[in-house]
Amino acid sequence: MPAFDLREYQPVIRASICTGERVAGFRSRSTGKFEEVAMIASDSALDEFCRAYGISREDIKKEW
Repeated sequence: MPAFDLREYQPVIRASICTGERVAGFRSRSTGKFEEVAMIASDSALDEFCRAYGISREDIKKEW
């Protein structure tokens, strides 16, 4: 599991408007490039993502 410096990367959940599918990852603050790290199929998967990267749900930006 790669480490992400939160000064350089924004945690993001990308969600599909049509299917509701959610993908967690990090967007580079300088380039805008998104790096996918996990599928989020449940609240427990989101909690695991947060725990694994030491972030809270409030830190995560949601994109549609």
